[in-house]
Formats: sequence, C-alpha cells, structure tokens
Amino acid sequence: MNFTRWSARLPGTQRRAARGTEGSVPAARGEYGQQREHPAAEATDAADAADAAEPADTAEVPALEDFTVREIVGRLPGLVALVYGPEHRIAYVNEAYAAAFGPRPTGATVAATCPEAEELGLLPLMDQVLRSGKPRTVKSRRTREGGSYTVTCLPVESPQLPDGGVLVHAADVTDHAEAAERLRASERRHRETAVTLQRSLLPQELEQPDDLRIAATYQPGVADAAVGGDWYDVITLGAGRTALVIGDVMGRGVRAAAVMGQLRTAVRAYARLDLPPHEVLQLLDGLAAEIDASQIATCVYAIHDPNEGRLVYASAGHLPILVRDEDGTVRSAEGPTGPPLGTGGWLHTSGTIALPPGSTAVLYTDGLVERRREDIDEGVAALERALSGATGTPQVVCDRLLRSLGVTAEHDDDVAVLVVQHPARQGTDAELFHNAALELLGGVEAAPRARAFASGVLASWRFPLELCDLGVLATSELVANSLQHGTPPMRLRLRRTDRRLIIEVTDGDDHLPRRRRAETEDEAGRGISIIATIASSWGSRRTPGGGKAVWCEFALPDPPS
Repeated sequence: MNFTRWSARLPGTQRRAARGTEGSVPAARGEYGQQREHPAAEATDAADAADAAEPADTAEVPALEDFTVREIVGRLPGLVALVYGPEHRIAYVNEAYAAAFGPRPTGATVAATCPEAEELGLLPLMDQVLRSGKPRTVKSRRTREGGSYTVTCLPVESPQLPDGGVLVHAADVTDHAEAAERLRASERRHRETAVTLQRSLLPQELEQPDDLRIAATYQPGVADAAVGGDWYDVITLGAGRTALVIGDVMGRGVRAAAVMGQLRTAVRAYARLDLPPHEVLQLLDGLAAEIDASQIATCVYAIHDPNEGRLVYASAGHLPILVRDEDGTVRSAEGPTGPPLGTGGWLHTSGTIALPPGSTAVLYTDGLVERRREDIDEGVAALERALSGATGTPQVVCDRLLRSLGVTAEHDDDVAVLVVQHPARQGTDAELFHNAALELLGGVEAAPRARAFASGVLASWRFPLELCDLGVLATSELVANSLQHGTPPMRLRLRRTDRRLIIEVTDGDDHLPRRRRAETEDEAGRGISIIATIASSWGSRRTPGGGKAVWCEFALPDPPS
C-alpha cells in the first residue's frame, strides 16, 4: 500500500480542482508533517484547475481526489490503526478504534499503550509483516472483555516511513463468534444426548457366567463425529450356556442409538426363547426392516456351551470373531456370513469355532479396525497380531487391543470390543467344577438307576444333605417326564460350578414341555410344577440334532467365611 499516491483517476469522470480544507491533508500528501509538493503534483493541480474552467455538459461527479485519507479511514466502521517503525509507534487510530478500545496517544508504542494488541496476539504478527512485507490475518481472536475480532495487518511503504509501517484493520465479529459458539454448544448437547442415550442402552453391568470371564469397552468417536449405534451384550441362557452379542447400526446420531436400543432389547427377548443363533438373526432381520428400512445393522450372535467347549454363532454382515489359543495362535471364524440385518430374503446359518480352556475370543465393531485409505483386511490383520501377544485379564486385553490399534480419545469412530476368556482351571479352583453323565435306557429300571446315580454323584460332591435330596427329586421328575413324553436316546447330565448345580435331561423328541395347572383328579402334569417350585430356575430348548433338553438349576450356598 503506497500512502504517497492514495488517489486514483476514475475512468469517465470529470476532473475537478481539489478543494483545500483547513485541517485536512490532501490525499496525495503524507500524514506526517508538512512536505514540499512534488513537481508532478503541482502540474496535476494546474491541469485540474484548467479542467475546472471548462464548461461541463453533465452534472459533476465527485472524484476520489475530493476526499482525504483521514476522512475516508476515519469514517470506516472497521477499527483502523496506523503504526510505524520497529517499535510500532502509533501514528493514527480512527474513531471506531477509539470507541472500541479508547483513544491512543500518537507517538506511544503499541506494547505500552495497547493491551488489546497483546490479548489479540498482534505484536508478533506486526513484526512478521514488517520483516516479510506481506499481509497477515488472524481470525476470531477474543479479548478479555469478551469481544471477538478478525484482524488484518498490511505493510505500509512511504518515503515518510523509512523503517516501514503497518496498517491494522480489525473487524468486530463478536456476533458471529457468539452465534458459532451457540451452534457448537447445541451440537455438543445433541451429541451428549446421543452418547447418554447409547450408554444407557448398553449393559450397565455385564453378566458374568460361571465358566467365562468377560469384559467390554465402548468408546464414542470424537466430538465432531456424531455417536453411532455400536452395542454389545452378554445373556445367560441357563444350564451354564451364555449368549454373546455385538452389533453396529449404520448411521449417526440419536436415531442410530434408538434403533440400536430396539435391536438390543429384541435380542434379549429372542434369547429367552433359547433359539439357535441363525434363528435369532432371522427374527432380527425382519424386525430391523420394520423398525427403519433405511437403518442397516450388522450383528454377531454366539452361544457358548461349557459342555461342548465351542462357540456356535451366526453373523449378519459383521466382522469375524477372533480366538486366541493358549499358545498365542489366533484363529478367525471362517463360517458363513449373511448380509446385514434389514436386507431380507436371506436364510442365515450357524457356524462353530472351538473355544477350549485357556483361549480368548474377541468380538468387535469396525471402528476398531477400519481406517481411511486403508483396506479393512489390513486392520483385521493388525488386530490378529495384537491379540496374539495380548495376555492378562479380559479388561487388560481390551485396553491393550485399543492401544495397539491406535484408538485414543481423538478416534473418529465409535468402537465396541467384547473380550471373552474361557479360563483353564487347575488345583483347588478346578475342584469346584465337575461333570457327570449317564446314558438312560428305556424301561422301568431307568428311573431308579437315574436316582441312584444322582444320589451317589451329589454325595461325592459333598453337597449338604438338603441340596442332595432336592437334586435327587429334580432328577427323578425330569427323567420321569422324559420317559413318559420323550423318545430315545435319553441322557442325564449333572454339572457343578462354583455357584450352582445344573441337572439336564435330553431325549429325541422335540416337543417342549410347559408348565400347567394340574387339577386335583389328574394323575400327571405336576412334574414341571414341582421342578419350578424347588429349583432356582428351569427351562427347555430344542437341540441341533433334533430332540430337546430340559434343565433346572440350584444355587449353591455361599462357603463359610
């Protein structure tokens, strides 16, 4: 910006003689002291006077030369200050600047008399402008009084300023900054609502089965990424079996969290039916389409049976379960994977993966392994490498996996991880877990043999006499029900954990028993009612190969302290 020749000729305008005004400085002159006019300027003034004598055919149009720099700058709504020299001494501030920050004495340094310059960080900015000769701008800087300003510093070149100068122009953007802050606050409240909703829909405390050790972690994305619909759950099914669930609703915000909550509730309801994993996903598929056809979700539903030492699972478009064996080998569930929930028209099937004692299974959502500009298979491979060296409790494994995959508080996607360990028990701990089974042959001797077997096993497990009697009674009723209503093959299984006694009878008939009210004259129909009365819980399910299993549980008394 050249202050020695501020004025400019406007094409097509009438030139007029410059009018001298007392107290003002002509635009072609500097602002500092009286200087001898340049000969070219005198010639220009003479030409202007000659032109003024000529008659005008049209109305006179004001020219830029009619206004002084001080007059123009002084009336600007923006805040303007002119400083000069390496110490940034004040040469001029306009009325808007004085109204905002107060009058400033000319000749004083900015550092000594302008606290707003330090608050806005202008001193180093003006140093840069003087050194580089290039303009610099800072946006929406806030003062202590609460005002926000966008400031531009422009270099000034003039013979009257041998050390250079800086023109400071500040625009008051307080209203814009406050509006932006209100918008950010509204977005924060919206996101906090979604996060609160999602966390309230997740399990507040994970169920801990007798045979498994489980931990889970959920971490929402950063503040500028709306919360998603990741969820997980652990559901005890009875008879020592456990359902493990993890899923992800595509989309963001409260809507995705609400859909997630409905799916999670539905999964728990379907799990109570004790259906195979693929049948649960089949029901979920239809429900997801009814809830919101635009919201597509992925899900894995798995069941662990301690008697089988494996996971039976079904997947609807979700990432594969990973299992780490005790020696560090990592296996991936390669079984069938159907399309995401809500797509319809697909028959889901179940697969299996071994989960022997000492192994660890990991269920996770895509936020753990998916990265921009990177194939998701690379992320899964990185997770396998991290899992191979991850040891410790389930919670420790969760934390190590998050660190290894680079998931921090600034991660841009939601992450849910469910870690399941099947501990290898030894010594006194192993003594608390026992299994015993008896193949039942048809005939009148089956019931007495079952009672004698249960009595001997329960006595060997050193249960109290009252619990032994209840266990034998429950065994007798379950076996009698199977003999009367079931078909071979029949089997009795007794299982003891550190917290409960489980009695289960299987047979080849797939009709599930139900509890009903027996009339006084009825000679049958009281077996299940007796079981429901004396046991802590009972249930039945269809078995994969055809047939059914009927079971009951007794809670063990706490050991004396």
